[in-house]
Amino acid sequence: MPEERLNGPHAIIVMGVSGCGKSSVGERLAEALHLTFVEGDALHPAANVEKMSKGIPLTDEDRMPWLDRIGEDIKASLAQGDGIIVSCSALKRIYRDRLRAAAGGNLFFVYLEGSKDLLTKRMGERKGHFMPVSLLESQLATLEVPTGEAGVVTVDIDDTIDGIAAAALKGLALLGVTG
Repeated sequence: MPEERLNGPHAIIVMGVSGCGKSSVGERLAEALHLTFVEGDALHPAANVEKMSKGIPLTDEDRMPWLDRIGEDIKASLAQGDGIIVSCSALKRIYRDRLRAAAGGNLFFVYLEGSKDLLTKRMGERKGHFMPVSLLESQLATLEVPTGEAGVVTVDIDDTIDGIAAAALKGLALLGVTG
């Protein structure tokens, strides 16, 4: 990695399927690294939220405007010299590559990985979220695990939020991302 990327502002996407803890972990990472946190779900077009609320999986075409909006936020933040952390499922390699391109390549991912049973349990415990448990299966089918991709830290979610965030911070530090 070029040295200037390590010393410049950091853009990090906390990724994974619904229920893995992207928002909670993202908020903890933002606190620890002194970065702005953006809830990626809040950037979805209303039509996407409506579809998901009805249990209808999103298509690539549905996701692209959302990914572009996230990419624009990342690019703008980095251009201002500010780091940013965004929660985003980023399920497919093409989605991650699109986000990397928008960020000028200056993007790290924290992939939150967990068993289907644990994810189902966590989704069932959430209150007031638009994503029903029924869509977990389609997300798992869509997921292309980022194994072997540069700039990715994989963290098992079978821990407390603080434990998951600590593991993510340790992995990010190994990539040169520090607070």
